[in-house]
Amino acid sequence: MNKISLQDIQSRQKGTLPELLGFEVIGFDEHGLTASMEIKAHHLAPNGYLHAASIITLADTACGYGCMLTLPEGANSFTTIELKSNHLGTAREGKLEVLAKPVHSGRTTQVWDTTVSAAGKTIALFRCTQMVLWPKA
Repeated sequence: MNKISLQDIQSRQKGTLPELLGFEVIGFDEHGLTASMEIKAHHLAPNGYLHAASIITLADTACGYGCMLTLPEGANSFTTIELKSNHLGTAREGKLEVLAKPVHSGRTTQVWDTTVSAAGKTIALFRCTQMVLWPKA
């Protein structure tokens, strides 16, 4: 497992989209990564409901941080190569919570599944595939 800490991740997100949206890592263990985001006006679409892009950003960031924490030794980084989201509900206020779980942790790819919930109700299911990046020879 990579030697990056949760504190390193919080530091790395300074000045980036996850920080601007209020993404907060809660914890990480062998079961996955948990995180949250308080819903603010800038997370909403013009129709007054949560913008799908806010949910996708939350889920993709959780998967990315999970991947970062579990990169194989010697790997440089990763990049998202595919993602899919199914939106089952929405919210206008409160806190979004996410649980990202590794499905496949290989040397060239990782696949992560994420459940996004609001007020204890699942509002989105998300899956993404990450390509592991290695130093060039």
